[in-house]
Amino acid sequence: MSLSLTLPKAGGELYTYTPSQAAPFKVQKGKKFQKRTAFSAAHVVSDPLSDTDPLQNAQIDWKATMEYRHYLWELGFGVAEAMDTAQRGMGLSYENAKELISRSIKEADKVDGLIACGTGTDQLAPGQDVTLQQVEDAYREQCEFVEGEGGRIILMASRALAASAQSPEDYEKIYGNILRSVKQPVILHWLGDMFDPALKGYWGHEDIDQAMNVCLKIIRDNEDKVDGIKISLLDAQKEIDMRRLLPDTVRMYTGDDFNYPTLIKGDEQGYSHALLGIFDAIAPAASAALHALDEGKLEKYDEILEKTVPLSRHIFQKPTFAYKTGVVFMAYLNGHQSHFRMIGGAEGSRSIVHLADLFVMADDAGLLLEPEMAVKRMQLVLEQAGVRQEVKTL
Repeated sequence: MSLSLTLPKAGGELYTYTPSQAAPFKVQKGKKFQKRTAFSAAHVVSDPLSDTDPLQNAQIDWKATMEYRHYLWELGFGVAEAMDTAQRGMGLSYENAKELISRSIKEADKVDGLIACGTGTDQLAPGQDVTLQQVEDAYREQCEFVEGEGGRIILMASRALAASAQSPEDYEKIYGNILRSVKQPVILHWLGDMFDPALKGYWGHEDIDQAMNVCLKIIRDNEDKVDGIKISLLDAQKEIDMRRLLPDTVRMYTGDDFNYPTLIKGDEQGYSHALLGIFDAIAPAASAALHALDEGKLEKYDEILEKTVPLSRHIFQKPTFAYKTGVVFMAYLNGHQSHFRMIGGAEGSRSIVHLADLFVMADDAGLLLEPEMAVKRMQLVLEQAGVRQEVKTL
């Protein structure tokens, strides 16, 4: 039995769509990847029944949120916790982030799951009155918290540092002081301003090449405290250029949600590991592809991931920072949460046409794992947007 539904196009035209009901991916559960380290930046599930202000005091459904992390670990991924995918600094408060980190580290320990946790300065309100010393103290507080919980650090880009730094030397000073103080190597995090406009001019330069030189200097000066760097610039060549300039001991973790298949696959001079938000939304496909890569089946790797790129580029289209909406919508369609609500009301950050197109692209990529359920859930969202549905069994 297959179900059709009525979807809208840009301009208001409606059309009938019937999902393909593609077979689900054959994933190897409980088996970690061998040739690449792959983190999925994981989203949080909001508590839809919490009677609090969703903008100022959003609540998390801890059971569903932890279950999703176990799902990612089972598929072979590491979890990058409390990152922007979890709406860190975009609805997720620092206090909630601390609880999220603490809970996730404990859950990871139960299953020997790989986890690394975001540390930043989001307990500070960015502004010209914030001093560099306050930025350093905030970083240090968060790093000490994560290491105190037994976690690894992802040193996130700081809005407060971007607002208060006056020169590249300020970045070198703050990062140098923090890196010298941590107990074990960290993953640095360079997030482009397309993901967060407040990070424009990070490393002291708006020019990417000049900014990269500053970042590379910091890495070389503190090589023993840097496991790797995640960059999210949506520019494959810039990532490759930087990857080739890194010290041999330092990894590149791609954060490029547009070009990840080729960057992870690599070339004759190297490859990128992964720390990606899109892996949350395409987890079964990404897991199957990375296991194919482990087995040397490059054609299968290409075949699987190439089908996911249109979906990823759609989810991460401008304004890129609204990508979390598409990630959570995928989790809703596939039954990982019972509702399409987000902290901060971010479910309203994309149009109904955007979500309809996402549905079709997810189907094309074989990522509607239970098509009948996905259709019924999509119909509910469409009805709420005023797109009347007439269920037709074909």
